[in-house]
Amino acid sequence: MTIIADEPVPEPQPGFLALALRNRSFVVGALLTLFIAGMALLSFFWTPYDVTRLVVADRMLPLSSAHWFGTDQFGRDVLSMIMVGARASIAVALVAVVIGLGVGVPLGCWAAARGGIVDEVLMRFNDVVFAFPALLMAILITAIFGPSATNAVIAIGIFNIPVFARVARAGALAIWPREFILAARAAGKGKARITAEHILPNIANLLLVQGTIQFALGVLAEAGLSYVGLGVQPPMPSWGRMLFDAQTRMMVAPTLALFPGLAIVITVLGLNLLGDGISDAIDPKLRRQR
Repeated sequence: MTIIADEPVPEPQPGFLALALRNRSFVVGALLTLFIAGMALLSFFWTPYDVTRLVVADRMLPLSSAHWFGTDQFGRDVLSMIMVGARASIAVALVAVVIGLGVGVPLGCWAAARGGIVDEVLMRFNDVVFAFPALLMAILITAIFGPSATNAVIAIGIFNIPVFARVARAGALAIWPREFILAARAAGKGKARITAEHILPNIANLLLVQGTIQFALGVLAEAGLSYVGLGVQPPMPSWGRMLFDAQTRMMVAPTLALFPGLAIVITVLGLNLLGDGISDAIDPKLRRQR
């Protein structure tokens, strides 16, 4: 009598969240990002003080139990301003990323699907747009329409379009020759349907990682534009504007520049670590290398 041994049952593969939670970069980045996002959300309902109220008698107060981060040259509470400033930075960067995704991804996928002259024209147009940094784009836009947060969003969003277009095109070009795409074409599916059903789901991980990177760059760009007066306008606080106002008072009150600078560093660091952790959790090759 022959005894046939049972075949080993393959262990179930852990999901994305389980893999991500094992990654220190993801955990630290998520905690930092959630902290900043929570602070921005809380500012809609509560801040220690009104950021639009000027109290000249309380100007340049040091750190204390009443004002944890002190006050600025107009008597405004610095902690309250940082909380509200987080709202502006996140909103500008998020909308700019959405603009980049909404316009750049369809263009990149279209270029990869059509190829030929369409691909060449779209990519050369992307090169032209990419040659203009967000700051220069903002200067051109504000020269026509005036400085505002809306114009900063438009400038950063336009700068994001060629970035996402390049990522989407590169990812799509790597997938189009695959066997399952050839099978879909043999089944009579058009290029638009193949892109929606097969290409986009397979490049979503690339776009997600790139989105976190562009989000971090958007926070930096918003701070830079506000620093030179082209972003969020007073009386709405902005981290970049706070740094600009603090630069002439560094010797008297260095904390005026320290706290908004730390807010920018924490936000950008958190988003970069989050993107790095997502990339590690998605790509098995990177996990093996680590």
